[in-house]
Amino acid sequence: MDRSAEPSHTGNTPQPALPEGPLTPTPRALWQQAWRTAFFLRPRYGGLHASPLTIALLLLLGVVLAVLIERLYIDGPARFYPESLRDGWWMTLVFGLACWLLLPRPGLASQNAPSALVLWALLMGQMLTVSTLSGVLLLPLVHTGQWQAWSEAGGARSSALWLPVLWYAAAALVLLVRSATAEGARRLIAVALAAAALALETLWPPPRLWYPAPLQEPDVEWRPLSLDALQDQPALLTRQLEALKPQRPGVIDVYALTFAPYADEDVFMRESSLVAGVMKSRFDAEGRTLELVSHAMLLREKPAATRAHLRLALQAVAARMDRDEDILFIHLTSHGAQDGALAAGLGALAVEPVRPQELKAWLDEFGIRYRIVSVSACYAGSWIEPMTDAGTLLLTAADASHTSYGCGRHSELTFFGRAMYDEQLRQTRSFETAHAAARGVIEEREKAAGKSDGFSNPQLRMGAALRPRLTAWEQQLDARAR
Repeated sequence: MDRSAEPSHTGNTPQPALPEGPLTPTPRALWQQAWRTAFFLRPRYGGLHASPLTIALLLLLGVVLAVLIERLYIDGPARFYPESLRDGWWMTLVFGLACWLLLPRPGLASQNAPSALVLWALLMGQMLTVSTLSGVLLLPLVHTGQWQAWSEAGGARSSALWLPVLWYAAAALVLLVRSATAEGARRLIAVALAAAALALETLWPPPRLWYPAPLQEPDVEWRPLSLDALQDQPALLTRQLEALKPQRPGVIDVYALTFAPYADEDVFMRESSLVAGVMKSRFDAEGRTLELVSHAMLLREKPAATRAHLRLALQAVAARMDRDEDILFIHLTSHGAQDGALAAGLGALAVEPVRPQELKAWLDEFGIRYRIVSVSACYAGSWIEPMTDAGTLLLTAADASHTSYGCGRHSELTFFGRAMYDEQLRQTRSFETAHAAARGVIEEREKAAGKSDGFSNPQLRMGAALRPRLTAWEQQLDARAR
């Protein structure tokens, strides 16, 4: 949602009448014409005036409305991050430059062309009209779960969610073209700048102003992505790896890693925290758990989920564990591609994805014999064949040809993460039993949510050499719990 706002009164003197209508104060006239242009009607410029104060008030009201409407999109407790207000202004400035390039040539009457400030104010009022209307109209889709269902369904319903963006882009470009009175080169540059700004704003939108209050870590504070925090990451990883407890002779220990490499969706950060908590409380992994999580708000608390960090973590765990006795559990959660690549990103930084073939190669290289690998991502079944091994249990949120569910921007947990870890593994310590039960729960929830591309079909493959080791581990855990 853009942070533009309704025009404000810039004077007490009545303005000249529009060609069709009675005398109208300037703010009301600007508002009326912004509405007209939002619905692709030709603007009437007569009597319109704007000043730098008008632009400032438009920006201020836009921020206020953005804060209020975005808050409505989150059920329950939420946190406001004022740092996000520092981003997203560049498109407004580019639009101002485009309006300056379209200044009318001297001698053109105001009835035929606006001033640059008037055109800028109309664009901002138009943006406010579209963003406010679409924000309110889409609100029921979010609270009923249909937004998530549509966004993950693909096809026409997923495309329909882009209509507000296309609406504003089309309305803004039509207004600029209609208002252009400068010579051809300036006109072309102005329209091209505006189109590029709209495209970049769509591809890289500003951070949200509100986020759901963290479920598992209420004391975590949001921090912007900073160079200092990034430079501290190697030392942070080293400290946390050195803090891992050594293995206990005669005891089957589990070392747990969670890997959440996609920072743009909070759901993966929350799922990482949930799974790590379950492994600590239910599977005796306290002191032997490491979370690799890419997120700006956690850069000073947790190592980022990168390929290099994952490899170093596996190497350190292999050095601490008894590789003939202990078990490694690793949970990977992100968006997934059909070739197995897990989406990775940290703000504007490019991050290479992890693929199953290289994880398998690292596990073999470091001699980690017994592994439980859990993959919560679309097309996660593509990990099964590359990762299959006699000492490996593979658990996936979907098969190789279907998407998983629940990884949208407004999701608290993925369907797989909630059913498998937050529900079933709190009742049993058998991963096979939990996975079988979770499959049925997930299928019912996907049908209720309207998932259109078929059942995600979570998969499980058990290595023959691992089964007796898991049975002994479960018995050990049950005995300690008594």
